[in-house]
Amino acid sequence: MKAAVFDNSGTLIRRYRALKNLKTGKICDRMNSLDIVDYRDRRALVVLQTDPATCIVNAKPDQTIYEFIKRNRIDFDVSYANTAVTSDEIMDILRDDPATVRDIQDTIDAVSSKNYNIQICSGSGFIVNIDRNMVDFTITAGGKLFPEVPEVVEELRKRNIHIYIASGDRRGSLRELARIIRIPQENVFDTADTERKAEIIQDLKRRYSRVMMVGNGLNDILALREADVGVLTLQQREPVPQRLIDAADHVVDNIREVLDIEF
Repeated sequence: MKAAVFDNSGTLIRRYRALKNLKTGKICDRMNSLDIVDYRDRRALVVLQTDPATCIVNAKPDQTIYEFIKRNRIDFDVSYANTAVTSDEIMDILRDDPATVRDIQDTIDAVSSKNYNIQICSGSGFIVNIDRNMVDFTITAGGKLFPEVPEVVEELRKRNIHIYIASGDRRGSLRELARIIRIPQENVFDTADTERKAEIIQDLKRRYSRVMMVGNGLNDILALREADVGVLTLQQREPVPQRLIDAADHVVDNIREVLDIEF
């Protein structure tokens, strides 16, 4: 038996993200959140485990992010970080930080205005700067399913290849995506950071004769190396560093090309 593991944002869906720089107040859609985390200082990308389209949109805008999390008992997870950080450390930083729910709502509005679906992507969150004890950016991401994905999933299923999703995106969005493309919910691993994705591949290699990993970002690099076959997809049309290209066995321009790879 064989298994194919897919990242979500940029791999199965075309991602659109909006980030608000809390220092300048400006919203940008051309910045890569993972690059921001990796750029100087110790930073972490935090994903809120709640539906942006309902819970966050309808929340009181002037409350701080800390108050919002505490009052509503919102779970959150670190999706990507360049250093080890705990939930308690993040809450300690948020406690005295002035960032508000409105700062998140501004990014939701920016994504919604482009007609991207925030229900099937990472949703909303923020980038916390551990060195400076502050929130640097708020962020929301939405997506549109690449048109070839249903065909790819169906063909792999016909070949008796088991399909998994391992992504840094929030739990609810991945469950919705799995429902749309008919992947079992138990085959979905949410809010998986770089190390967790590699662990997932290691675990699956104990159960399957061959495991393929398909991803597009730096948080996939360890999983690409760990898999029997690592596939880097460039369909998102974003620049990728050479070390990510070097980690892959195959580089494809379209997700459909996965079907041509023997493993």
